[in-house]
Amino acid sequence: MTDSDIIVCYGTDWCPDCHRARRFFAEHHIPYQWVNIDRDPQAEDFVKKVNNGCRSVPTIVWPDGSILVEPSRMALERKMEQEN
Repeated sequence: MTDSDIIVCYGTDWCPDCHRARRFFAEHHIPYQWVNIDRDPQAEDFVKKVNNGCRSVPTIVWPDGSILVEPSRMALERKMEQEN
């Protein structure tokens, strides 16, 4: 598996939606990279760029280049079905 095969989840430690996404990945044994935008200014800039200036988290970047922002559990399940 290369870095380009990894899901990247941008978020914050205090965000409930981020906790839900991370829990989903853990429950399904899905590898991902966690990037805390409160500690990484470049990551924060990326999140703002793809979200029209907003710090919307989680912003999840998939290996195919698609992005889900603040996805529900159902949206994560649908995306994983597409990936398989």
